Amino acid sequence: MSQIKIYAQQYTIQTYRQLLSDAIHHALVSALQYPKDKRFQRFIALDSEDFIYPQDRTENYTIIEISMFEGRSTDAKKQLIMQLFKNIEAIGIAPHSVEITIFETPKENWGIRGQHAPDLALNYKVNV
Repeated sequence: MSQIKIYAQQYTIQTYRQLLSDAIHHALVSALQYPKDKRFQRFIALDSEDFIYPQDRTENYTIIEISMFEGRSTDAKKQLIMQLFKNIEAIGIAPHSVEITIFETPKENWGIRGQHAPDLALNYKVNV
């Protein structure tokens, strides 16, 4: 399970929303063997005065926060991060203007589809 939050300026979200969505999802599928039909993303478009970032970043500065069950290997998380940079660069946003944070929590801290997550039957592996 993963939930993705994407923060950027309004213009960047409007211009790149679908491309970012696809780039992020393809990275999850590739690096974490995530199911192709599972996409949980929230785009948070900010006015420029509400999004302060270092001057050496571009106007397309984007923050990606990934919340997911713990259990992925360090190599799998590295592959995910590097694939995200590659996919996002391919759509026109420089890697220097992208920051990615992964937050992992135990399954017992999640409730999904009316169930406690450890009781869910998942159609994908978490330990990759």
